[in-house]
Amino acid sequence: MTPDQIKLVQDSFREVVPIKEAAAALFCEKLFALDGSLKPLFRETDMKKQGAKLMAALGFVTHGLSRAETILPTVQDLARRHVGYGVEEHHYATVGQALIETLETGLGEAFTSEVRLAWTAAYGLLAGVMIAAARDVQLAA
Repeated sequence: MTPDQIKLVQDSFREVVPIKEAAAALFCEKLFALDGSLKPLFRETDMKKQGAKLMAALGFVTHGLSRAETILPTVQDLARRHVGYGVEEHHYATVGQALIETLETGLGEAFTSEVRLAWTAAYGLLAGVMIAAARDVQLAA
């Protein structure tokens, strides 16, 4: 990711924070519309709590993008835990699509093509790290 892309992700996420509860609910709605089979993977049945966890994770990641090496171990640990929840490699594409669609809806006109590319790059980076960590767990099993 370029420094400009990192800034776009961080700046646009600041615009999401005031609507974080609605954004989290919208994300879950979009995710389950894309693949309803994912719903049982959410151990937290209180979707407000699940949404709060999602927004906290996004905040942590977006804040740390400018120092990616500091957040990658936490992202890898998250991926390892997700293996235990039943998350499979192909789910990452669906999550990415739901995230981009949520941001597009939530940010409206502020979700420019540059912002979309920046978020796509950020998600690609993080999903790649998570997929690699998950594969390591599966190979070790």
